[in-house]
Amino acid sequence: MGPFDMYAILGHVGGALINVLVGMGFGFALERAGFGNSLNLSAQFYFRNMRVLKVMFTAIITAMLLMFWANALGILDYDKIWVNPTYMWPGIVGGFIFGIGFVVGGYCPGTALVSLATLKIDGILFVAGLCIGMFFFGETIDSFRTFWEHSGFLGRLTLQDWLGLSAGAVAFLVTLMALGMFVAAEKTEAYFAKKDAEAKLG
Repeated sequence: MGPFDMYAILGHVGGALINVLVGMGFGFALERAGFGNSLNLSAQFYFRNMRVLKVMFTAIITAMLLMFWANALGILDYDKIWVNPTYMWPGIVGGFIFGIGFVVGGYCPGTALVSLATLKIDGILFVAGLCIGMFFFGETIDSFRTFWEHSGFLGRLTLQDWLGLSAGAVAFLVTLMALGMFVAAEKTEAYFAKKDAEAKLG
């Protein structure tokens, strides 16, 4: 029963190779989805191109349903899957900083690396900025370590724990939410496309 420790099964080299192959596959999928282009990504914030929402929610729903049914069929032990612990206030602050960087630069860290791999100038500069930011973060973390490591600590918190619902109920509700967002995204794109066309005409 999964999850499987690939390093224990395949050894250090084999486990590292699996990680590399998964990373390459993820990067290829991002590039094919158009996420290596900052114009496609930043258009999300202006409601002109909602592919980020569509692609990412499709990935979330697919992974969620596969995990749910794998757990229900006894293929996967969900309780053994690592879930990042929740630190509420650092998460809010980090999300705010991340959002500003995404809007201004047009990339998140993953898509920036995809852009770098295709030798786009803006992607190269964005990754350089990431490296500089990580350096200064590492050099200054002691001044806010208490906030970063202890503020708003909630442990392993999932939606089903937070809402007090079963995994099946949460999967159903999240799927409904995603379908609603897909419909809203299509209507939003159509609305702004019409407004932009009208603006061009006059």
